[in-house]
Amino acid sequence: MHYEQLLIMIVRKRDAMLRNLLFVILLIVFTLVLVNVLHQEDSYNLKLEELKHKYALKPVPSVNHNKLPALQVNFKSPQEVTEACLQCHTETHKEIMASSHWNWERASYVEGRGVSSAGKKNVMNNFCIGTNSNQQSCAKCHIGFGMTSTHYDFNNARNVDCMVCHDNSEEYLKGASMAGYPDRTVNLENVAQSVGSPRKSNCGSCHFFGGGGNNVKHGDLESAQLSCSREVDVHMGANGMNLECVACHTAENHKMLGKLYSVSTDNSDRATCEQCHTSTPHLSDVLNRHDSKVSCQACHIPQYAKVNSTKMSWKWSDAGKLRNGQPFEEEDSLGNHNYLSIKGSFVWERNVKPDYVWFNGTADQYLLGDSIQSVPVKMNTLNGDYHDRLSKIIPVKIHVGDQIYDKVYNRLVQPKLYGEAEGDSAFWKDFKWDEAVAAGMKESGLPYSGEYGFIETEMYWPVNHMVAPKSQSVGCAECHTRSNGRLAKLSGFYLPGRDSNETLDTLGFWMFILTLLSVFGHAMVRMLAKIYLNKYEKQVISYEEDKPEE
Repeated sequence: MHYEQLLIMIVRKRDAMLRNLLFVILLIVFTLVLVNVLHQEDSYNLKLEELKHKYALKPVPSVNHNKLPALQVNFKSPQEVTEACLQCHTETHKEIMASSHWNWERASYVEGRGVSSAGKKNVMNNFCIGTNSNQQSCAKCHIGFGMTSTHYDFNNARNVDCMVCHDNSEEYLKGASMAGYPDRTVNLENVAQSVGSPRKSNCGSCHFFGGGGNNVKHGDLESAQLSCSREVDVHMGANGMNLECVACHTAENHKMLGKLYSVSTDNSDRATCEQCHTSTPHLSDVLNRHDSKVSCQACHIPQYAKVNSTKMSWKWSDAGKLRNGQPFEEEDSLGNHNYLSIKGSFVWERNVKPDYVWFNGTADQYLLGDSIQSVPVKMNTLNGDYHDRLSKIIPVKIHVGDQIYDKVYNRLVQPKLYGEAEGDSAFWKDFKWDEAVAAGMKESGLPYSGEYGFIETEMYWPVNHMVAPKSQSVGCAECHTRSNGRLAKLSGFYLPGRDSNETLDTLGFWMFILTLLSVFGHAMVRMLAKIYLNKYEKQVISYEEDKPEE
């Protein structure tokens, strides 16, 4: 076989191989595209199914309190119910009296303060400001009886209120401004015989109504969750898991797991999603890797205040206006108070998209007596940033407003708000700020200069409840976008899809250009080579045809 013929065969085989290779490449690309289009993520998550099975089985009480002789009596006072409880639960009062629910404070280490106690006794907020001088009203959310002043006896076991947490009759109710005593209509015998494990109604009687009304403070905790759909809350939903609060907020010796960020400082005994779902709850590794810097709540709670509105702003400076010498109130179309003479003006919102902050589990609060360092005054500070390995992005409700302060001592003050009768210096009766502040600061043990004003404040409330179904969770493009993303206000780190970096952008641009040039350059070389070889092939064929036979 001549050399030229061999070359022609090689060229033809090469072209055939190239055609086959191109066909295979196109087939692979088409297959990959088809797989991605038709692929459906495996929806069977074994971890989640195990959790559903575990919490679907509701505990059955081992004791029927209705049959206990000690409870078959006519109770004259709620303290007698407590004494009856302690006949069997002989040491339980000691556990309760060591808890923050009872003491309204806990000791912990705070950066810059050292070891200090913080709680409702001394932590101020920008809702009803504080408990000092207002105990008779505020004690509606205390697990005791008879709190009327700062001189309350926290060592008296008879005043422990067992019923407020353990009533299963749905009948128990704390009286309004009754120092923690039950409403006079409560049948103590029926309640005492109907106690059991705490239910949502027990926890919610305080936590749903903090700040003076339903859903006022938290925004993600409200009475609708007593019987809501899973679209409102997948954990509490009646057509979902229908969990009780104590399923997550477990207790050992009456020490509840979980802390209120507005009054807690250290990163211990927190209730977290990971305690049930672990740090790898998803079938996708990409989603699981988000857990290092993004909290579960940031993606799974796209909105809060889904049913009833929550208070977003409270201006105390507007309080005290009267009509014909009498206090008045105004409501919006949803029945929310826009204005109350005793409290001022408010802004309410529903279906609210959270704000987002970095949080490492530690916090600081504005304590009664602290000096004002900046405006607006931060009533609580959630610590954390991107470079802190313990920090994660969490969703928060930010409540803003203004409240009264001492211009001379440069600190927020505690006015006396509640009073039973006019002339007692209480603002809600007399509407005189100067007298109310003087009375409140006197009981707090701090001096008052006599000069007051109003200053802007803000407070952060982490959003942990109202978890949405998976199909309604936050989409990738809601954060990884250049405009109006959920994380637009967070800075100090590079977020793909949102941020630009000159070095990275330049490098990426030239890598893209060089890649295109390489592809087109390679294609041009192939085309020129093919043209040259085709021309050479024709010359060889022509030569063979014109070559005289030997």
